[in-house]
Amino acid sequence: MKALSDTSKGVVYGLAAYSLWGSFPLYFALFEGVPAWEVLIHRVIWSCLFLALVISLLKRWPPVVAALRQPRRLGYVLGCAVFIALNWGIYIYAVETRHVLQASLGYFLTPLVNVAMGLLVLGERISRLQAVAVGLAAMAILYQLLLLGELPWITLVLAFSFGTYGLMRKKVELDGLSGLFVETLLLLPLGLLTLAWLSSNGLSHFSDDLGSGLLLASSGIVTAIPLLAFAGAARRLTLSTVGFLMYINPTIQFLIALYVFEEPLSQAKLLSFVAIWLALGIYSWSAWVGRPRAEKGVQ
Repeated sequence: MKALSDTSKGVVYGLAAYSLWGSFPLYFALFEGVPAWEVLIHRVIWSCLFLALVISLLKRWPPVVAALRQPRRLGYVLGCAVFIALNWGIYIYAVETRHVLQASLGYFLTPLVNVAMGLLVLGERISRLQAVAVGLAAMAILYQLLLLGELPWITLVLAFSFGTYGLMRKKVELDGLSGLFVETLLLLPLGLLTLAWLSSNGLSHFSDDLGSGLLLASSGIVTAIPLLAFAGAARRLTLSTVGFLMYINPTIQFLIALYVFEEPLSQAKLLSFVAIWLALGIYSWSAWVGRPRAEKGVQ
C-alpha cells in the first residue's frame, strides 16, 4: 500500500480534528447535572496535566520554559487564557442547556468576526467582498434581534471570545500545543483552589462515583487530542485548505443540534443561518481568489 503524501496526511489530520471538535456536543451532554463552570474547572486542570505529559513525551519543554522565564511577556498569554476559558465555559453551558444551534452559529460566525477585528483593531485592509460578507453577517444578527426579539448572546460571546483569543494569540510566540499548556497552567491555581473549595463544602461532583470522576478527568484528553491532530494538519496544509476544513466543525454541531438534540429551528432562525452561510460563501470565495500565488501553484 502506497504511503500517503504529506498533503493527504494533512487532510486526514484536519478531518479528524474538526470532526472531533464538531462532535463535542455529544461528549459534553454526558455531564448532565454538573454545572458548566465545574466542568470548565476540571477541563482546565486535566488539560494542563495531560498536556504536560504530551509535551514531555514530545520533548517540547524548551519553548515553555523560555516563556515562563519571561513573566513580563505573559500578559498576552494570560489574556488568551481568560478568553479561551470564557469560550469553553459558554460552550459547555450551551450544550447543557441545549442551545447547540446558537453555538454552531457562533463558530460559523467566527471567521467573519476575525475579519472585522482585523479591520477595526489591527487596521488591516479588507476586500469589498469581505466587507460585504461582514455586513451580511451583521444583518443576520440584527435580524434575530429586531424581528425575532432575541439577542443570540451565546452566538456572539462564542464568536467574539474566540475571535479575541485568536487576535491576542498573534502576539504570543508559542505553538498551539505549548501555548495552550501555558494558558491552562496560568489558570491552574484558580482551578485547584475552586476544586478544593467545592470538595471541602461537599459540592464537588468529582467524588460522586467512579464514572463521574473518570468522565471529568477525561476532559483533558478530549481537549488535547483534536489539538494534536490540528497541529499535524496545520504543518502539512495551506492556510486556505485549513480554512475550508474548519467549517466541518459547526456543520456537525448544527446537524447534532437538529437530529440528536432535536432543537427547534423556525423559518425565521433558518433565514439567519442562511444569511451567515451566504456570507461565509462570499468570504471563502474572496479568500480563495486572493490567496498567494505560490499557494495557487504559480511559480
